[in-house]
Amino acid sequence: MPLDSYLATRSAQFRQQVARRLDGSLTEEEFRPLRLMNGVYLQLHAYMLRVAIPYGTLTSDQLRALAHIAERWDRGYGHLTTRQNMQFNWPRLVDIPDMLDHLATVGLHAIQTSGNTIRNVTADPFAGAAEDEIADPRPVAELIRQWSTDHPEFQFLGRKFKIAVSGAAEDRAVLKAHDLAIRIREKDGARGYEILVGGGLGRTPMVGQTLHPFLPAADLLPYIEAVLATYNMLGRRDNKYKARIKIAVHEHGIEEIRRLTEAEFTRRRAAFHGADQALLRDLERQFALPPLTAGDDTAYHAAREADAGLHSFTDTNTAPHKAPGHAIVTVSLKPFGGIPGDITSAQMHALADLVDAHAYGELRFSPEQNIILPHVPLAVLPELYKGLLAQGLATANAGRASDIVACPGLDYCTLATARSIPLAQQISEMLDRTGLDADLGKLKIKISGCINACGHHHLGQIGILGLDKRGVESYQITLGGTDGDALAIGERTGPGFSADEIVPAIARLLDAYLELREDEEESFLAAYQRLGPDPFKSALYQD
Repeated sequence: MPLDSYLATRSAQFRQQVARRLDGSLTEEEFRPLRLMNGVYLQLHAYMLRVAIPYGTLTSDQLRALAHIAERWDRGYGHLTTRQNMQFNWPRLVDIPDMLDHLATVGLHAIQTSGNTIRNVTADPFAGAAEDEIADPRPVAELIRQWSTDHPEFQFLGRKFKIAVSGAAEDRAVLKAHDLAIRIREKDGARGYEILVGGGLGRTPMVGQTLHPFLPAADLLPYIEAVLATYNMLGRRDNKYKARIKIAVHEHGIEEIRRLTEAEFTRRRAAFHGADQALLRDLERQFALPPLTAGDDTAYHAAREADAGLHSFTDTNTAPHKAPGHAIVTVSLKPFGGIPGDITSAQMHALADLVDAHAYGELRFSPEQNIILPHVPLAVLPELYKGLLAQGLATANAGRASDIVACPGLDYCTLATARSIPLAQQISEMLDRTGLDADLGKLKIKISGCINACGHHHLGQIGILGLDKRGVESYQITLGGTDGDALAIGERTGPGFSADEIVPAIARLLDAYLELREDEEESFLAAYQRLGPDPFKSALYQD
């Protein structure tokens, strides 16, 4: 079925289900599985719609559609998540079918952004542009997306299942924190895939393990199907907190999971006759680079030396591109004192225009809750910067301490036990006021408002977990986490801090790092790994 017909059918079905809920024919409990299949959550104050942005890639027209939804049916803004989706926090239930219809006009939807199924497939936000890339992972991600959408065998898994794909030397897709991850590899001139399984955060954080070091390219879909079938068979359904594949890997061991997967793969492989590989080749053509035109960048270098703001922005918010004369640009959604990941409809409209004018009409949502412009000619960077500056989108802090990742927390979420957003704002303001942000260099702070860890606090070099201690918010600190190639879970430092104590505690911790580091080149993580936790705990607890 063509995508437009499929989305129209799904939207029409949901419109009828919404009508039945509104007229009382369905109770909220009966309606719940139906709305979750369409990305609709019930939060503290309103329904929430989570829109899938497949592998984080979208066009300027799709961004305009999201802007229109925000201004017509929500409160004028959208929120980027750590899984490259966009959430609208204030829609009326009666309006959501209209929102879905509008999304469908640009090929977007909210299918499988919730529920115990295969969720939105994520990818490296620098995909197709990164200097260190073996191959663009998005064709593989799109192949998996098409295969997994409404897959009849995997619509009612024991729990949700998250997949990430990368094709670069550096992991920017948080591969080892996913249920299943695919990394494009090359060996003896042939292309294949490393398959990782059993990663995840939440109340039981675990690091993914290699299930297959080098899977032949033609075996990808049947092998993934075998992994899912194995999990569907082994995954626990007696306890939802132990139902993720990471628990199955932990309880049975990676060798047994490998044995069962290989046996299942042998049974399923014969059903794949090559149509998947033909589709993948077609997708690879569709994801070809746009015709890049670098232009003369002499004026850019002159402007960079003359404009301190542009100089700072290009130092922090650009990355090397595979094509000469181009850069990858990060548009930070973390203004000092702002709400991490929020972007207004006006900003979305303006950014779409800037992307059309200067960045080939393409952009990405990143797991860091920022927006990536993957292809920007150096020659146009000064004009792009001016346009971003006018919209409040030129904060030069990508990768710095103020580039804080935070979940919505208790301001929105029914599962939250503490507020995340106000804390992120207070820390950001403190970093700006004290000048620490510029002094600290690269440092990742991540905040979650409950143990479900949507803010990835386990992976923060400084992680903060908000908990409820007898009706009072308490913030627990972890140190030493990292989300790159050497993914590691942060270590808890000790007792939590009250809402009034947490920001001063973070300030003491950062001051201690500046005193303890060997020189300006030693990062917070490197200093922590060299010295161990004790001097940092002493600063936190004033021992």
